[in-house]
Amino acid sequence: MLSLSILIPLIGALALAAMPAMPEATARRIAIGVAAIPLALLLIVWAGFRPGAGFQWVEEMPWMPGLGIAWRLGVDGLSLSLTLMSALLFLAAIAWPMAPLPRARSYYAWFLFLMSVSLGLFLALDLVIFYVFFDLGLVGMYFLIGRWGHGEAERAALKFFIYTLAGSLLILIGIIVLALSMPVLSFDMRAVIAAAPLDGTGLTAVLVLLAFVIGFGIKTPLFPFHTWLPPAHVNAPGPVSAILAGVLLKMGTYGLIRLAMQMMPATFADWAMPIAVVAVISILWGAIVALGQSDLKRRIAYTSVNHMGYTVLGIAVAGSALGSEAARAMALTGAVVEMIAHGLITGALFLIAGAFWQRAEEYEMDSYGGLARLAPRLTGATVLASFASLGLPGLAGFVAELHIFLGAFAVYPWLAAVGLIGLLITAALFLDILRRVFFGDLPKARESFTDLTQTEIGILAGLLALVVLIGVWPGWLLGLIGAASLLPMAG
Repeated sequence: MLSLSILIPLIGALALAAMPAMPEATARRIAIGVAAIPLALLLIVWAGFRPGAGFQWVEEMPWMPGLGIAWRLGVDGLSLSLTLMSALLFLAAIAWPMAPLPRARSYYAWFLFLMSVSLGLFLALDLVIFYVFFDLGLVGMYFLIGRWGHGEAERAALKFFIYTLAGSLLILIGIIVLALSMPVLSFDMRAVIAAAPLDGTGLTAVLVLLAFVIGFGIKTPLFPFHTWLPPAHVNAPGPVSAILAGVLLKMGTYGLIRLAMQMMPATFADWAMPIAVVAVISILWGAIVALGQSDLKRRIAYTSVNHMGYTVLGIAVAGSALGSEAARAMALTGAVVEMIAHGLITGALFLIAGAFWQRAEEYEMDSYGGLARLAPRLTGATVLASFASLGLPGLAGFVAELHIFLGAFAVYPWLAAVGLIGLLITAALFLDILRRVFFGDLPKARESFTDLTQTEIGILAGLLALVVLIGVWPGWLLGLIGAASLLPMAG
């Protein structure tokens, strides 16, 4: 079942690439149909999943037995919740109307390829398979930004690729040293988590942890490794930005939990405080710089630095040796919910930003105003997504941030207090977006601006309905994640 959820979009991508030229609408319909299958398969996996019972639905096939490398897949609460969110967001991004779209067949082929490797990364239980999917994700995103972006798309794609490839090389070094430290050479993630072979305060352990933190920190992105993110978002099409923010950034925080925290718990605990400090700096830096942006997409991009800072703060608290287990589990719950919520909310916001570009080819907020009268459906969707992103109670962002800060106050109270300032700035910057774009006088140049189509509002409604559902009834998601079973000492 898990292998099929990876292979079907990959086969779909290859088929689209090999087919002769076809109309854009046909390519889009095929891509939507193929992308829906992994989501359906993962829902079946969810139906048979037992929360808190460790890795399940395990599939294993030897690949390079002499090196201890195998095709190993499986899910726990962390990976299943992320793959479900990712599959849904890919389906939404592929279905998002992009007409007119040059080279549509190649565009949807690359999207399906990226879907395949992204799901593969979250499902992998082998470190080499994990790394292969991590690197292949860079390739898919590089072509989607470089070939279908606008402005300085190629330069932005190159910067994205170089930064994240440098990070992936650090991760590869860490993986090799970790595997060589096992009693018997193995890349089985379950065995490495159980043995924690390089756990301690020695120089090698510290260097490997540093390689993981920097490598995954670039991908997350954490301050000061975030500079590749704004140009990548600004120059990418809306659906590509939605996947970049909603799925690819989560690869960084997922790696921090799975490799750095679970495989090196004692070393991580020793460095949890510095990681938490960097997270709080990212929270404040991302929020303050976002507030100073007049470009709509660049502002949303910087809020990702801010929100990923919340996630890493929760991970640092969870991996520390301080406070109670309940507090650390609460912080980890918040971190994972933040990953899901950010994927849905910011994914929706970038699709909305894409709608602006398709109608006016302009992201400058001061060139808009008064759109609430012309585009009430666009206004409603943006208001809901903005309120969710700023953490309004009753929406998914609030559930995530409440858990993170309750856990953080029990472990690092002064850091949590400083981090709260970021919430105030985030609220201000989103309210400023709504004021400048949707209210006030309507510029003459925007009098022909059109509202969302039925297809666009249907896609956004699906994403935002989940944001509301998590906000008012989070129990089903919290139970699925089972954060207590993910903590190193409980695992």
